[in-house]
Amino acid sequence: MSKGFERDREEFARGARAVVVFPDLGGSSRDADARLEETAGLAAAIGVDVVERQTVRVRSPRAATLIGSGQVEQLAVLGRQEEASLFVFDAALSPIQQRNLETALEAKVIDRTGLILEIFGERAATAEGRLQVELAHLDYQAGRLVRSWTHLERQRGGFGFLGGPGETQIEADRRLIRDRMARLRRELDQVTRTRGLHRERRQRAPWPVIALVGYTNAGKSTLFNRLTGADVMAENLLFATLDPTLRQISLRGIDKAILSDTVGFVSELPTQLVAAFKATLEEVVSADLLVHVRDVAHPDTLAQRADVEAVLDEIGVPEGTPRIEVWNKVDLLEDAARGEICGEAARRDDVVAVSALTEEGIDALTRALSDRLTQGHQRYTITLDAADGASAAWLHQHGEVLDQYVEDDKSVYEVRMSPADYTRFDERNR
Repeated sequence: MSKGFERDREEFARGARAVVVFPDLGGSSRDADARLEETAGLAAAIGVDVVERQTVRVRSPRAATLIGSGQVEQLAVLGRQEEASLFVFDAALSPIQQRNLETALEAKVIDRTGLILEIFGERAATAEGRLQVELAHLDYQAGRLVRSWTHLERQRGGFGFLGGPGETQIEADRRLIRDRMARLRRELDQVTRTRGLHRERRQRAPWPVIALVGYTNAGKSTLFNRLTGADVMAENLLFATLDPTLRQISLRGIDKAILSDTVGFVSELPTQLVAAFKATLEEVVSADLLVHVRDVAHPDTLAQRADVEAVLDEIGVPEGTPRIEVWNKVDLLEDAARGEICGEAARRDDVVAVSALTEEGIDALTRALSDRLTQGHQRYTITLDAADGASAAWLHQHGEVLDQYVEDDKSVYEVRMSPADYTRFDERNR
């Protein structure tokens, strides 16, 4: 990663005392307390010690500070009382607003986008993930040089190979950021091409791809581990998973399916991240089946569902892509609510109620996945020589053998499979 990126990350000290502020501008579909809780969880995800939470009513946003001057003074007093060195604003702040608030509060200020970028920067484990995070961070930081640099008025001389006559430091810094972003985009383009080749190979196999999507901390990774026997990091943390993970699973009537665990979504997901993670999210766009994992025990579960659907639209998921909703964490519901949720799920063919933690409903989910992926499969009667074990094994592997019997010294199989698989079988046995 670039030195500038690392320098910015050093400003976040683990254990820093922080005040979380939710500027309530009105019109939000979410409860203010739920927003504060989520933002505090985001801050805790990078080791920040949240010492106070405040909702600030904003009747008329101020261009200079977003909130009113009296509210700024109250926050400054609170910050001194709590010895806070960081204020986290659950809102999008302009560079000028961020700088002015830092001056008035005498503490570091970050907004929602900066906080999410910081989490992604800490969690990205693969080279691809780090490239994506750095690109998003540089895109975000490019407009904030006015805040981040203190030497902007200095002039850079006309000699050497960086900078021309009279070029200011901020111009040079912005040019360096643009150059670095161009290099990162080229590297990510190569990643996209490589992923495309892998995807083409899978499609030629062909193995259906099932993509788990959902709001962050909805339980996707726990469900992924339950279905695959993998050990992907699954903790009660926001954005526990950043880098996509692919595993093979077996389903009734299907030779092999690929299950993909993807990055969790969040409300107001920064546009820089959506753009930077395009290569990763292409696994979702090209999936044969989307499994939308929802935390039905969360008070904002409906708003979270809307946020996920909005991101899926933004990244270009085709409308016709088959979908199943998994209503997860039913074990956390009270008995009455649990009965209502499970009853509604049972009446629908596109919903399964589960607890990935306790395994409740997992068998029903695997049946639903198989049924959805085998829709359009047909029943075929296939006659084989009794000694043709290889063809018989192929039928068991690629289709669902419904019946098997012997007739006139021949083995007869009643098999349900896709027309494409039947064509493949027919071609290999000609």
